[in-house]
Amino acid sequence: MKKWVVRFASLLVFNIVVLLIVGWLTPARVGWAALWAGIVLTALVIWIKPLVEKWFRSMAAKSANQRTKAGEKLVEFLLAFAVAFLVWIVTVVFTGVSIGGGIFGAFWGWVIPPVILLIGWAIYGAIDDKVETHAGTLYDKATGSKTAEMDAAAPPIPSPEASAGRRELNDGLTDEQRRMLDELGKG
Repeated sequence: MKKWVVRFASLLVFNIVVLLIVGWLTPARVGWAALWAGIVLTALVIWIKPLVEKWFRSMAAKSANQRTKAGEKLVEFLLAFAVAFLVWIVTVVFTGVSIGGGIFGAFWGWVIPPVILLIGWAIYGAIDDKVETHAGTLYDKATGSKTAEMDAAAPPIPSPEASAGRRELNDGLTDEQRRMLDELGKG
């Protein structure tokens, strides 16, 4: 449960920022709808996007052996754009986000936001582990749970072998050699 809450919350914040950027850079009007649109977009990205992506990839895989490497990369980009475009359409339909600006504005309000979503997903994909770890730490602080980081930060209890190895590093003698020298000194 914690994993899903942390993932949803961190992706939600990231998606709201991406939606605000979409609102600033395109004719699409996001405004206060960014909160609700962020929730819808996050739900789509977590649960629906992987299914649609898998479906598109399975259709494209049927003809993969007929394409060159460049053709394969183009198909991968077009698939990713198609998924982003579908996610953008559903986000616009189910939220208060509007596409405005006449003929050219409407065109750019439909085409540029999926590209921005793709860039945002790539950035989130690169930093998601760090973001989710930090969000998990905040979640643990808020709920009063003990974090895995705190457990990792606690010094481990040294094993007898590790203690012997540490002593050997100090003077170059094994425990047995040290014991023999002590017996010589006593005798």
